Amino acid sequence: LKMIPDKAPGEDVLHASGDLKKEAHIPSFEKYKELYIRSVESPEEFWGDVAKDFFWKTKYTGKFLDYNFDVTKGEIFVKCMEGATTNICYNVLDRNIYERKLGDKVAFYWLGNEPGDEKTVTYRELLQQVCKFANVLKSQGVKKGDRVSIYMPMVVELVVAMLACARIGAVHSIVFAGFSAESLCERIMDSQCCILITADGFYRGDKLINLKLIADEALQKCRDKSFTVEKCIMLKHLTKEDEVPWNPEIDLCWHSLIGGASEECEPVWCDSEDPLFILYTSGSTGKPKGVLHTVSGYMLYTAATFKMVFDYHSDDVYWCTADIGWITGHSYITYGPLANGATSVLFEGLPTYPDVIWCLFSLKILGTVGEPINPEAWQWYYSVVGEKRCPVVDTFWQTETGGHVMTPLPAATPMKPGSATFPFFGVVPAILNESGEELEGPSEGYLVFKQPWPGVMRTVYGNHERFETTYFKKFPGYYVTGDGCRRDKDGYYWITGRIDDMLNVSGHLLSTAEVESALVEHEAVAEAAVVGRPHPVKGESLYCFVTLNDGINYNQKLEGELKKQVREKIGAIATPDFIQNAPSLPKTRSGKIMRRVLRKIACNERDLGDVSTLADSSVIEQLFENRCCTAV
Repeated sequence: LKMIPDKAPGEDVLHASGDLKKEAHIPSFEKYKELYIRSVESPEEFWGDVAKDFFWKTKYTGKFLDYNFDVTKGEIFVKCMEGATTNICYNVLDRNIYERKLGDKVAFYWLGNEPGDEKTVTYRELLQQVCKFANVLKSQGVKKGDRVSIYMPMVVELVVAMLACARIGAVHSIVFAGFSAESLCERIMDSQCCILITADGFYRGDKLINLKLIADEALQKCRDKSFTVEKCIMLKHLTKEDEVPWNPEIDLCWHSLIGGASEECEPVWCDSEDPLFILYTSGSTGKPKGVLHTVSGYMLYTAATFKMVFDYHSDDVYWCTADIGWITGHSYITYGPLANGATSVLFEGLPTYPDVIWCLFSLKILGTVGEPINPEAWQWYYSVVGEKRCPVVDTFWQTETGGHVMTPLPAATPMKPGSATFPFFGVVPAILNESGEELEGPSEGYLVFKQPWPGVMRTVYGNHERFETTYFKKFPGYYVTGDGCRRDKDGYYWITGRIDDMLNVSGHLLSTAEVESALVEHEAVAEAAVVGRPHPVKGESLYCFVTLNDGINYNQKLEGELKKQVREKIGAIATPDFIQNAPSLPKTRSGKIMRRVLRKIACNERDLGDVSTLADSSVIEQLFENRCCTAV
């Protein structure tokens, strides 16, 4: 608490301006501090107020938030509102329709890949579709606690499928529609899913993705490994392609099933800590982790973060450009917005297809998530996209956290370009050194959290030991994010990247993100990625990949300039040992740079592990061919 400054810094920060609502949910820095202290010292009171906006079939009976973060004191656990029962689908649909009278309000404006391919869905229409599909699932034997795999494009039916699962207490496991058959198979088997829901295919720009073909291959891979999924429900989404592979013993048509289903489906009342969904995220070993979130805490946290971080008001139209296959889409396309009765845009295509979309005049708030954003990119986003009038909420969070844990709040917290600013309510960060000691004041080290918030993950599905080892074993008593962090003199937090992206060079801990920021400040560099490779004397050396702007040629003169720039910005200890020209970088389909792959390339190791999530695998061989000579 004492890390929060007594007053908001003024000279080196940017303040909210422009079209920000006059009645912001958190109107001032002083109000933020007041609420934050309350959320930490009296979490039951703070989150209890949030819980009043939702329907509870029964009230909680134990502690509002009970937990153990210390592996030396027993099993790690987090429990929120134990004893309470509710249903998240009821709260985001029925409650909005019957209590808040929002039945005719638009829930989603759906925009397809092609111009003119669009539709509007109200809250009442969405509930009708959800109830019908929930009855379909029940007719196929799906019951409370069963896992359902969903492999679909960004269509309204994807939201319908996930909410139908939630309505009957089934656990949805959504797999991003860009993943390979092998990745889908792995996730189906790990979560022991009883049914697969997919679509015939979709277009992403001008590229056709044959989802059903991939789904069939995945199911065959499951059978080859002695795991059989008995049923596959397929949505007919494309209108141009008539021939779809079909196995009448397994395949069922979405439209045929839903046509005769009832629009009435009573919700199944779930315990607060019943599982809501499993979502797989990358693991350091290459084997994905099934992050499990539960009903009540996740509902409260996504509802609160959506409302406050985006300063949502009832007449706003909200657009999150992520995919529901990722946690951003779970929390901030489906559950968070619907819990607030919001109207959202659900977008299937690409912002650049067939033409670039510009709607800057209507923007009020900008958000970012994912990679630590460097100050130069932040300034471009703020100045060009936001026209210097829109607050930028540069959020830090993870699949594991369920929602934003470090973020500016519009109107309340002054912004520093590139900083995640301050913790969200109920989140207590700390910075530790390698010995696990808490650092005070301006410092840099491991980012950890000292206590849970309602939306934090509960376990790794089927492997609680991995959950404890990954997040709690290194520093008992803390949730370990795996990220490095710097806190400045004003108490602002700066995420420096994954700890495995922190380099120990001659005893100095260096942030790869900081080196990357220094490189991209050079006018010739469009993008940079920095990894470490073993060094016999220094421990680790810096191996840098740079993508140049169009028309720029890589040569020794430019390399010298880049090394000089890093020295001047950070210090001689950070001087790159190797800089490789990289016309393209290996990225996932969501745009994240796969630094694990870059580390392998830097070390000339061909065993790359699972690369099924790569958007373009052809860049790998090119990077190997362009490797620097690393002989010492």
